[in-house]
Amino acid sequence: MKINSIINRYLFKEMMLPFIINIVFFTFVFLMTKILDITNLIVNYKISMISVFLILLFSVPRFLSFVIPMSVMMAVLLTFIRLSNDKELVALKAGGVSIYGLMPPVLVFCVMGAVLSCLITVYGMPWGTVSMKELTFQVAASHVDAGLKERTFNDSFKDVMLYINKIDLKKKILMDVFIEDKRSQNIVSTVMAPKGRMFAEPDKLLFHLKLYQGTINQVNLENRSAHSINFDSYDVNLDFKKSFTASKGGPEDEDEMSFGDLRQYLKTFPQKNEQYYTALIELHKKFSIPFACFALGILAVPLGIQSESAKRSTGLGLGMVFFLIYYIMLSAGSVFGEAGVYPPVVGMWVPNIALGGLGLFLLIRSANDRSVKVMSFINFFKKKFKPSSKKT
Repeated sequence: MKINSIINRYLFKEMMLPFIINIVFFTFVFLMTKILDITNLIVNYKISMISVFLILLFSVPRFLSFVIPMSVMMAVLLTFIRLSNDKELVALKAGGVSIYGLMPPVLVFCVMGAVLSCLITVYGMPWGTVSMKELTFQVAASHVDAGLKERTFNDSFKDVMLYINKIDLKKKILMDVFIEDKRSQNIVSTVMAPKGRMFAEPDKLLFHLKLYQGTINQVNLENRSAHSINFDSYDVNLDFKKSFTASKGGPEDEDEMSFGDLRQYLKTFPQKNEQYYTALIELHKKFSIPFACFALGILAVPLGIQSESAKRSTGLGLGMVFFLIYYIMLSAGSVFGEAGVYPPVVGMWVPNIALGGLGLFLLIRSANDRSVKVMSFINFFKKKFKPSSKKT
């Protein structure tokens, strides 16, 4: 019993280090993908470092909800690859410890990852999404032009679609402006201008565009008539107030809702439609993603045991492949679930059941000393995709 407890503590410590390293590494990668946006906000819009830090902080929960299950799998996989390469598994088997005897610390580790991931999906993600929305509008109040991007359709303003081809931030000049305005009842206005300027009233959450030498095309949907107007200058007022008030009024989107809010929200639908399925998917996702810690963690054990001659880099690639398979299956399940092709519960839980079932199957084979030929599979693809060197 004492020997088993020593082994359990040893394995748990071995898994903890790669788990932390993976979390830190993928968080660093996530921050690197945001470096251009961060630089743009600081240099061009003079946004404070505190606001930038908060933007990153509020983005982290959604990112971590997937990183934690992946890190659990990587930690277990790399630990068992090392044990296999160092012949420690052979020594443990010779000492009477079976593969099943090594599972308790793995399962405890998976429970730890699942609980942490569940806290993030149930509490962290709604908090991060709502906080990000509120911060976005606070930033917009003082830097209204921060939300504008070149060659991007912007629908931040209610009933207005804005497109700007080029922006001169220093002179506040806009080039090749296109606006679709549906704010007037039964009238759709399309405004095009080669040049314009922007002005902001931060305190009032107002954004003004002054356009020059352009054209207004108006279509009256009720009278089925259309006419065109050329102008020398034209003022367009865009209002953030309604959007800002909506963000303060409580969660509106499914990903902003807590578990309790989602359950109450689902009861408001008299019949099942796409919005109902979207909310139901979000509800199941709060628990299916954390449960992936078990499915991927169990799968990692036989993969690590059978990868006796594999390097750590190979193990990392192998883990990434299986996590990519899981993510593709989850994304497909989300798409088909929202469309009502099959129940959302199927789309959200089948990836866990499939990979968890595969893990149990391979674990039983490994425990019975039956090879699953993982390295043969890896070497096959290495030879398949390795560039051929031609002699000259």
